[in-house]
Amino acid sequence: MWKLAVVSCLFLATVNSQCFYKDDSSKKLNPEARTTLYRGQLEFTLNLFNSINEAVSDDNIFFSPFSVYHALLLAYFASGEQTERALKESLKISDKLDKINLMTAYKVDKRSRLFNNNSDSYEFNNANKIFVEQTLAVRQCFFDLMGEEIDKLNFRENPKGSRQMINDWVARLTKNNIKDLLPHDAISHVSKVVLANAAYFKGVWASKFPVERTKKQVFFVSETRQTLVPFMRQKGTFHYMVNDDIGAQILQLPYKGHDVSMYILLPPYSMKEGVDSIIAKLTPERLAAVVEDDDMSREVLVEIPKFTVEKSLPLKPILEAMGVGDLFEATSNFSTLTQDPGVIFDDAVHKAKIQIDEEGTVAAAATAAFGFRSSRPADPSIFIANFPFVYIVYEHPTNSVLFMGVYRDPKK
Repeated sequence: MWKLAVVSCLFLATVNSQCFYKDDSSKKLNPEARTTLYRGQLEFTLNLFNSINEAVSDDNIFFSPFSVYHALLLAYFASGEQTERALKESLKISDKLDKINLMTAYKVDKRSRLFNNNSDSYEFNNANKIFVEQTLAVRQCFFDLMGEEIDKLNFRENPKGSRQMINDWVARLTKNNIKDLLPHDAISHVSKVVLANAAYFKGVWASKFPVERTKKQVFFVSETRQTLVPFMRQKGTFHYMVNDDIGAQILQLPYKGHDVSMYILLPPYSMKEGVDSIIAKLTPERLAAVVEDDDMSREVLVEIPKFTVEKSLPLKPILEAMGVGDLFEATSNFSTLTQDPGVIFDDAVHKAKIQIDEEGTVAAAATAAFGFRSSRPADPSIFIANFPFVYIVYEHPTNSVLFMGVYRDPKK
């Protein structure tokens, strides 16, 4: 089974027709707004992957760029002036996409996901919340636009209880895969806002791995270290290719329904920095070329590790390195949300968990502000992921990366 859950939150310590602009009604609706939103989201995703890999270069990585992006999208809707400009640049929001059209695309996407989740092929839940101190004067126009996302809590008099309510919301949305997202000191009596996204995915492989074929074998962590881990094995028809532009063998493992797939990107064994090279070479265009290639089906013997990874990431320094540092400055501007001055983010954290077994995958995540020879035979129809690799969970209808990671070390 494949499980995944994600939550993204941003902590703030303090904090009609003219909500975004002098005349919101003057903005014409752009029919390509949703497509443009996804395009910018993908560029942000790959930039974030690079930044995380630079910060955590010797460890396993697992996170949901989808969750982080949507938490920051809430911050963008709430922001004004220089903070809005910084977020727009970092989130790669097109100049053609004003806030009115972006909000429309966001709401269309939200409704579409609620409708599509009735499918029995896979489950993907995504929800956004703006938790605000009950005394904060939220602008009425913003409440009219984002009322479904806004919950008022008593941070001032009950910070401990408010923190528990947010953590309970996260746990509920991620089917208890992400617990205690906010640490004990995340909420205080001066807290004003927490922006949060929670995401959960459960998919069953279109072609399951026979349990009886799973057996332990060597995983090469490095040239000097190896360890035994359970490997799942099957032989079937899969999309498989060797991509010189990215520098990897690429295998697609679809989930039931084929709307969502996992892609495993395996570098040459002889290339010591192969994973880093793959991440550096990933661009929206190169990734699109991989997921749109329908001509790479062949019979493949597949062997991949069975594993569970749970990771927490301190997002603040990573976001600062990406140009989103204004969120954490005293000069930050959230005038679209409230006219009350002094609203700033204290911190940002992200927590994600993935479980991969013979049945499929379950994943969840959360972000908060506040010298061996290769054992791989030369036969191109054999794909054995027995050394560090990159993996991506990709949603085809929306061209969105839901989750991604690097599997480097089973012991970590």
